[in-house]
Amino acid sequence: MHHNKLVLVEDLGLMDYAKAWAYQEDLFQAIVQTKIDNRRNSTQTTTQNHFLLVRHPHVYTLGKSGDMDNLLIDEQKLASIGAQFFKINRGGDITYHGPGQIVGYPILDLENFFTDIHKYLRLLEEMIILTLADYGITADRSPGETGVWLDVGTPFARKICAMGVRASRWVTMHGFALNVNADLGYFDHMIPCGIRGKSVTSMRVELKVTEVDEQAVSQRLLYHFQTLFEAELSV
Repeated sequence: MHHNKLVLVEDLGLMDYAKAWAYQEDLFQAIVQTKIDNRRNSTQTTTQNHFLLVRHPHVYTLGKSGDMDNLLIDEQKLASIGAQFFKINRGGDITYHGPGQIVGYPILDLENFFTDIHKYLRLLEEMIILTLADYGITADRSPGETGVWLDVGTPFARKICAMGVRASRWVTMHGFALNVNADLGYFDHMIPCGIRGKSVTSMRVELKVTEVDEQAVSQRLLYHFQTLFEAELSV
């Protein structure tokens, strides 16, 4: 079987969450169908890999094992702050997406790389950690908690990147949300990832600057992704 390590990168710009989710599903299902056809017909059609970068308007999403009580506002308040809400099919609890955040959706056939979902998650975290290190921000994993954090193990622990993925037949979807210039006030309307007493932060806050160049951050993310996954990117 030929292992295709070419990853097609698309920057979708600002896109409604539902539209981006539907696009993800289409790409995901196409890869899964290719794998089903290969098995059924004893063929070896190459599967594609994708990496979508996107920014969403204000939206809260709840993973399949999440608790609705972690959203602290009702529909009326959602409307008043210009936000949407969706229940979705990834792991993890509640997450916020909005402008100033880089959201990444790798839709990969892991059989092109390695068949280990834990390794996949660790490499995604490492991509974020290395990108933040490029900016002088020291980040780490927090045992038993998803995503990427600062000052782990201290009373000042705070989350800078949320993660939640889905995988079926070794094909991935959903991904990560890195707070670059995000309005952190929107996190006050939820219990981030269902974890009480933990705060969130952004690169802008940590660097004490007016704004961080999101395009430059995206380029660093792609650089580290390419290195860690030994992938070839087509942008």
